Amino acid sequence: METRQEQIVTGREQGYEQQEPGSPLRLADSVHRNGQEPWLTYNGDAEQDARGLGWLCIGLGLAAVMGPHSLARFLGTRNHGILFRLMGLREIATGIGILTQRRPAEWLWARVGGDIIDLIALRRALNSEHANPANIAIATIMVGGITALDARCAQELSRSNGAETDNTVKVIKTILINRPPEELYRYWRDLQNLPIFMKNLESVEVTALKISRWTAKGPAGANVKWDAEITDDRSNEYIAWRSLEGADVENSGSVRFEAAPGGRGTIVSVQMQYSPPAGVLGATVAKIFGRAPEQEVAEDLRRFKQVMETGEIITTEGQPAGRSSSTSWKYDHTIRRSIASS
Repeated sequence: METRQEQIVTGREQGYEQQEPGSPLRLADSVHRNGQEPWLTYNGDAEQDARGLGWLCIGLGLAAVMGPHSLARFLGTRNHGILFRLMGLREIATGIGILTQRRPAEWLWARVGGDIIDLIALRRALNSEHANPANIAIATIMVGGITALDARCAQELSRSNGAETDNTVKVIKTILINRPPEELYRYWRDLQNLPIFMKNLESVEVTALKISRWTAKGPAGANVKWDAEITDDRSNEYIAWRSLEGADVENSGSVRFEAAPGGRGTIVSVQMQYSPPAGVLGATVAKIFGRAPEQEVAEDLRRFKQVMETGEIITTEGQPAGRSSSTSWKYDHTIRRSIASS
């Protein structure tokens, strides 16, 4: 029998190893994070499991479409007949998509996104006046288990399809700000200013000369935290950072401040990349809820521009016809006009 080290070397090319004939595949140590052993294994036929999940989708969908009132009574919520039927139709459509594709990884990932929406809906159902906490807890456990099965099967199919295994999400955005580079650099370099214009950041606490503690808003109201270090710092020109080992979200980024031609301000270029807790799935679910990374970074830069040019972030909150977030229509119109005239 091969030694453990020989088994690891053998499995490095594929990222997996099999210790003995007939034993389940296990992630090779070469792809472990922080040297930890993820003893979660997959030892099934992904295509067969996908078909089973497809039929389960259709079954659950038919139950929701045909018996929305019974489902409402079980959960103790108001009779959202239309909502339950729509959720049932989504399940049926997803099930058909899974069953009609030979290797339906994309449909399974879509189902995982739907499962997460269902879990959030169940959490909100607890606020109903006549909610049945016990039954909601049972439903949450069932949906959570199905979500795990969906994700595991989808991941295996994606891997079998030769899908890209790099889960890193990369974003590059640029904006022109009518302020000198040194002023913008100085404001950004004080990391505690970042939550002022970065909407999803709760706080940044500087703990050492180049080390800081970041807290950000995560999915479903949860917070994610990590320690980061500044890896490159060129006065008035460039700042780069990366998360340290053990971060909830592995990430890195940089910001460059370059004087615009003709004394027209500063071109600010931001590059960010991160690996969401659920990999590419996390980014996909974020887009479902309208929080695509590229959109968030673009809006953060617009708020940074407002802070530096006007001293405040212009919003329309509290106005009858205002938008709940982003910038005001007047600010957007001004920006579009300035771009058109440039």
